[in-house]
Formats: sequence, C-alpha cells, structure tokens
Amino acid sequence: MPPNEVARSAPFYQLGLVTPQKLAYRYFGGEGNPPIVLLHGLLGSSRNWVSAAKELVKDYEVFALDLRNHGDSPHCDSMDFGEMAADVLQFLEEHELDQVCLLGHSLGGKVAMRVAMESPESLESLIIVDIAPRDYPPYHQRDFDAMNALPLAELTSRKDADERLAEQVPDWAQRQFLLTNLAREGDAFKWSINLRALTAARDVMRANSIGASDVFNGATTYILGGQSRFVLPEDWRIINRHFPKARIELIDESGHNPHIEKRDRFLGAIERHREVDWGSMV
Repeated sequence: MPPNEVARSAPFYQLGLVTPQKLAYRYFGGEGNPPIVLLHGLLGSSRNWVSAAKELVKDYEVFALDLRNHGDSPHCDSMDFGEMAADVLQFLEEHELDQVCLLGHSLGGKVAMRVAMESPESLESLIIVDIAPRDYPPYHQRDFDAMNALPLAELTSRKDADERLAEQVPDWAQRQFLLTNLAREGDAFKWSINLRALTAARDVMRANSIGASDVFNGATTYILGGQSRFVLPEDWRIINRHFPKARIELIDESGHNPHIEKRDRFLGAIERHREVDWGSMV
C-alpha cells in the first residue's frame, strides 16, 4: 500500500455517495508557482485571506475558496465533512490542480484534514491552522443566536445592525467579522451566508472530521495560536497519531486567527513549511 493511501479506495464524490457543489473562489495570481488552496473558517469567506494571499503569490499560485453556504458559494440544506471535502476535490479536478498545498483554518482546517484522508494523492502538503482532529464543545453559540435574532426587516443601516448585535456580541472585532456576512439589496438587508443551514449544522461542524484510524503520511504543518484554546498541548499526541510527519509552529502572541493577528509570523511559518526536507522525516 502506498504510504499516503488510506482505507477509502476513492473520494466519496467519485463513488457517487455525495453531490459536490461548485465552489466560488478568489484567484490571487502567482501563475507558474506551485498551487496553494486556502480554506476559511466558520462564518468566514475567501476575503479573510486577502492580505496574506498578496504575499503568498511570491511563492505560490493562490486560490481561496468559499465553502458551501459561505461567501458566494451555493446554498444547500445538507452540510457534512464528506460533502465539504467532495466540494474541494471537485474544485481541484475542475481546475486541473494536482499536488497542491492545502491550507485550512478552523472549520476549513477540518475540511482540509478530511480531504487529506479522502484523496492524499491530490496533495503535495497540508497546513492546518489552529484546529485539532477531535470533537469540540459548542462554540459560536452566542454568535448564531445573535445573528438569528437580528430583525433584518427593521434594519436601517449597518450601524443599526452593529448596535443591535452589540447587545449579545460585545466584542467589536467579532461583530465586524459577523457583519461581513450582512449584504444589502436596495433598501433591504439579508445574510449572504445560509444562516439557517449553518445553524442546523452546528453540531456536525464541531465534530471530528476524520475517522479514528485515518492516517495521512504526507508533509503536514500545524500553525497554532499560543493564546488560543482551540489546540491544547494534550492535542499534539492526537495530531501525531493521524499525521505522523506533523510539525507544530506555535505563534505565541496570536489567538485563533494568526493569519490576521500576526500575519508576518504566519507567513514565516508557511515559508518554513515550504523549506522543510520532508523526505528526511520519519
């Protein structure tokens, strides 16, 4: 059995077990460089990568995807990790991208881990940002409650929306992040995300995205925020069980979003990932 091969003989979408969605994406350039595909976190979109992507084009051809029910990608009722992985694999196939570096943050990291297990031959390497291969307790609960309670028909402006959200989401930066999903059509406001489907899938998205016996033997780097609670030291053993070649890059001063909070150090971690002699690692 080849070193990266796992029990599944083919990705689920090739077996006809799921129906993949055609994902929207942003292309940042870098043609001729090795491809890197970026996956955002829950309630985010490809726009979260704009600043980092402008630097990454020096070394990579950069694609940033909108996951299903996010950004400009299709809305659909069903949303599990097999389906989200199939969406990404279909994107790679349609764009004739082979041996990509797949980078995922938070929810996007869970999707990237599943892609690595479904189709390891598609990846040159894997970068996971501040998420572990395990189940998580409920999070974003307050954000979902606040967004669902926002009376869209009554809103007069984005400032009005911000003030109403502040009652349940006091952190200004988090509110601005949530409000990136608020779109205006004429005089009316709507959520650009599929809030109903995402709310219904909260328990699915906080679960582990891979199986207990899944192993990816390819090049893998985990970039973690030292002030984040999403990946704890006791999770490192779990990471190494599923990703034997995994390296840990800890950005001490960062929270859950090192690509935004400490962009230069984040980019440095990606550069070191690119320079590792993976063939020498056991």
